[in-house]
Amino acid sequence: MMLDNIDHYSAQITVLDEKIAALCQPYERQIAQLDQIPGFGVKNAQDLIGETGVDMSAFPTAGHLCSWARVAPRIEESGGKRKGGSATGKGNPYIGATLGEAAATAGRTQTFLGAKLRRLVRHMPKKKAQGAVMRTQLVTAHALLSDPEAEYRELGPGYYDQRVSTGRQARGHIRSLERLGYKVTLEPVDPDTGELTAQAG
Repeated sequence: MMLDNIDHYSAQITVLDEKIAALCQPYERQIAQLDQIPGFGVKNAQDLIGETGVDMSAFPTAGHLCSWARVAPRIEESGGKRKGGSATGKGNPYIGATLGEAAATAGRTQTFLGAKLRRLVRHMPKKKAQGAVMRTQLVTAHALLSDPEAEYRELGPGYYDQRVSTGRQARGHIRSLERLGYKVTLEPVDPDTGELTAQAG
């Protein structure tokens, strides 16, 4: 009986998948655009379009879309009470589930979003970090759906390292070593020869 049930539901899923594919034919271009976002897939793209549509004129800015979807809302507290429009409600549960799955998947990739999630997790709870990545994905989706010619440009996992100054990177490494019980002294070297360079007096 259990096997019969599995066969029955599998057949229903196949029928629904075929219906969804037929309904999504007019949106193949937009689905292909969203499929480029790390963590997304065709089904994630279909789910998102099913909830938001492809006409982004309903959302003048990406912020409007994120606010409507309640992705990473800003909640202000005063006297222990939550204030503001984002104080109640959990947003669209279908978009939340779609983006949550996409953010978790992105975290396992060697991409800009994957690196962003891993970097944020070091400083905040995992769910909050995933919320930040979800918002980034939705902002990206808004930009892609707003322009039929737009393509997703991957920045790469080393994007943050490239933007951080050399001095800031050095200070971060020093702090990490000091936490391990080491005392660090820096001496500048010539990057080409590896030899010590004279410091200005």
